[in-house]
Amino acid sequence: MNQPFPELWNSVRAFAWHEDLLALLLLVGFIAVLVARYRPSDRHKLFSTLLLLGFSLLGQLAAGITAVTGFPTIGAGLLEAFLILEGITVISLLGLFVFRLALPLLRMNPPRILEDIAVFVAYIAWGFVRLHAAGLDLSGIVATSAVITAVLAFSMQDTLGNILGGLALQFDSSVEIGDWVKVDDIVGKVVEVRWRYTAVETRNWETVVIPNSQLMKGKFAVLGRHGDDAVQWRRWVWFNVGYQTTPSRVIDTIQKAIRHADIPNVAKTPEPSCVLMDFTESFGRYAIRYWLTDLQADDPTDSEVRDHIYAALQRAGIRLAFPEHNVHMTKESEKHAQAKHIRHIQERMEALRKVELFSTFHEDELQAIAEKLVHAPFAKGDVITHQGAVAHWLYMLVEGEADVFLEVPDQDRRKLSTLLPGNFFGEMGLMTGAPRTATVIAATDVECYQLDKASFQEVLQNRPQLAEEISRILVSRRYGLDSMQQDMDVTARANQMAQQHQDILARIRNFFSLKTA
Repeated sequence: MNQPFPELWNSVRAFAWHEDLLALLLLVGFIAVLVARYRPSDRHKLFSTLLLLGFSLLGQLAAGITAVTGFPTIGAGLLEAFLILEGITVISLLGLFVFRLALPLLRMNPPRILEDIAVFVAYIAWGFVRLHAAGLDLSGIVATSAVITAVLAFSMQDTLGNILGGLALQFDSSVEIGDWVKVDDIVGKVVEVRWRYTAVETRNWETVVIPNSQLMKGKFAVLGRHGDDAVQWRRWVWFNVGYQTTPSRVIDTIQKAIRHADIPNVAKTPEPSCVLMDFTESFGRYAIRYWLTDLQADDPTDSEVRDHIYAALQRAGIRLAFPEHNVHMTKESEKHAQAKHIRHIQERMEALRKVELFSTFHEDELQAIAEKLVHAPFAKGDVITHQGAVAHWLYMLVEGEADVFLEVPDQDRRKLSTLLPGNFFGEMGLMTGAPRTATVIAATDVECYQLDKASFQEVLQNRPQLAEEISRILVSRRYGLDSMQQDMDVTARANQMAQQHQDILARIRNFFSLKTA
């Protein structure tokens, strides 16, 4: 008690801190810097562990003071307790370093439950080492371990069930990190499998903690997994159509539209399919079934598909089913409808005047064509025309944008241009019956007017000389595309323009059965 302070301090330090403490602290500092730098998500656990390590060192110092001040037995007991705590903190830091930093750098990502088990076993082993160092006879503990194990197993049935469940889930790969699962009414992505629970993140930014024993005892579905195939999940989008349209026409219209459209997260294989699911009192109940490739985007993709369904039905003149009532219309309503019709015709005539193909048409001819125009909407990604397809009509773009692509054999399609409102396309199919020379895809939601051969026939029959003007316009539009396909120079294009004019004029006259002058 009367020792000078330096001697007292040396005695306390010699009793409390072992010779390898400095090397151990350097190792701990090195690990802490690496984990803090490269694993920011584990900084909270790192900070807590370092605080616990500091506490254990202070506890060892207190044990040394207790021992040198006249209580050696108490001091020795405290020292062993705090040495065990020190070992636990070092094992925890080593677990962080090995499982969350070193192994991922080696492209190995063991499940988190393996880290938990390894660290837990290391804790037990360190405890036995310290008990043996303290002079405790471990043979007695081993002899009574069967009784202790039975008591613990009975009192910790749920905890052991969770641990064994977590091990089973990992070893039989029934659930893996990244899987989408459905447990009761919960749908989410597995983000972690621990020794006690499995964590599932839902689309609502919720993390649901499910005990492993519940997963082992109950039924759950792993979404989108089918052998070694790519992960994709079948979705159903429902819609209703009245009985005035035959089911075969509805199915064909929707099936073609969805299969040909470029919709994000909709798989091309297996192909989407449309089916008639039920007959109700006033309409047929249909569903389009498609395969979703990104399970996170279920509702947004369903919405995109519904947009394409609506546009396809509009183009085909098929109405979605809705409640109907028979109403007797008065004469005033008939006048209103007539005025509305006249306004629509004027709007269409104005659109026709902006199209070069109709620049030489008289007002009565424009009105006759405006009466025959058909409204044709397309959703973004819809294929409006296919290169090589035969279709005897053209489209006038009145709203939105569409991209023109050239399909080159054995090569990726080449984008030629973007069509804006006021442009038209498909004129060669209308005027000569020729196959489409390019593919046109809606770059945005698009509104078009469609004009077919029958609607054009009467105007040309009444004024056959229009064929001459139309053929010149078609040649000026067509030779640019032909030159890209054939890689022709300017001179070659110019030499062929006159020949193309006569050729197209003859084809127009033949297609519409026009008499030559």
